[in-house]
Amino acid sequence: MLVGTGIGLQGKVGLCPGTKITGGKVLSGKTKRCANRAAQALRLAAAALRSSQSALGAYFRRMCARMDKPKAVTAAAHKRARLIYTMLTEGEEYTDQGQDYYEERYRQRVLRQLTQRAEKMGMNLVASEQPT
Repeated sequence: MLVGTGIGLQGKVGLCPGTKITGGKVLSGKTKRCANRAAQALRLAAAALRSSQSALGAYFRRMCARMDKPKAVTAAAHKRARLIYTMLTEGEEYTDQGQDYYEERYRQRVLRQLTQRAEKMGMNLVASEQPT
């Protein structure tokens, strides 16, 4: 919770994706507009991740490659808000594992998904000796 209020960090910050769904059809996934100083600070901090050598920096660059920059900034700010919320509620420290750790985990996740997809189609995935 934010200090001095009864509001959870993500409740009023305005960084969560929208959940406007009716009849199983997604009408909007856009974040709500919200004039919140915490959200502005988190977005500003997220935009500075562009050149960071941390796991959050790697996440931000991957999001920038996948979507436009304002959406990537919001996604990184949302991730940072979740980390802050966890630190405040559980009293845990945040330790950054680094860019290489994040990239390796992402690579393993993609390989596992590709292997499962190949098995579903009745094929085998064979790793090559040298990456291209």
